[in-house]
Amino acid sequence: MNYIQLEYWQVAVAALLILVNAGISMALRLGLERTLLWASLRTVVQLLLVGFVLEWVFALDRWYIVIALLAVMTFIAGVSAVNRSERRYAGIWIDAVISIWASSWLVTAFALFAVIQGMEHWYQPQYAIPLLGMVLGNTLNGISLGLKTFLEAALQRRNEIETLLALGGTRWEAARGVIRQAVKSGLIPIVNSMMIVGLVSLPGMMTGQILSGTSPMEAVKYQIVIMFLIASATALGTVGIVVLSFLRLFSRGHQFLYQRVQSKQ
Repeated sequence: MNYIQLEYWQVAVAALLILVNAGISMALRLGLERTLLWASLRTVVQLLLVGFVLEWVFALDRWYIVIALLAVMTFIAGVSAVNRSERRYAGIWIDAVISIWASSWLVTAFALFAVIQGMEHWYQPQYAIPLLGMVLGNTLNGISLGLKTFLEAALQRRNEIETLLALGGTRWEAARGVIRQAVKSGLIPIVNSMMIVGLVSLPGMMTGQILSGTSPMEAVKYQIVIMFLIASATALGTVGIVVLSFLRLFSRGHQFLYQRVQSKQ
């Protein structure tokens, strides 16, 4: 199978489809025209910049450049996870970055060293950057949902939590229900994705490989690996952020420090 290279004018033709969104917004008076225009411009500019950067990184093929790029991607993902939450507490940024860094890098390292064989070197950008990027994007969602659910549920169930603490319960016993609820919330999206993958949706990586001429079965094998990497990283990251938040808001003296949680300004 031959790979069909797209010209810039063909990409521009596809971009015209955003006019459908704009038309719906105008017809229903949603007022999203400016937002759609801004989102479209950001999409084009961000992806073009990424393309130029990746071509430069691929050409140099130096481990320290790859690591630096991966670190920047991870930091941005951690910040984005916090930005989606309406509640904040002191140290939330550090907790989010640690959670997404530890989970995504651990799982990606497992893939590079234990699963994928035959690479020239472990930091080969063709594999390291796309793998971590896909893991980060999905882990970010799990961490964001887990964090948001934990903070909201803890405040909503404050009376229940403080009653358990007053009756002699430990901080873990008092917060266990909220922790379980938050972790479950963070895992639901990836579980739903795994239930319908291949039946309702064809994932981006698999589709891209098929379009580039890769055998469908080879593309499927890579996608299976990716799905399990994402599931594992999401679970680790969600548990990580929930546990770190728990340690911030529940003292060793078994007190619920609800006053530390502030609304987003």
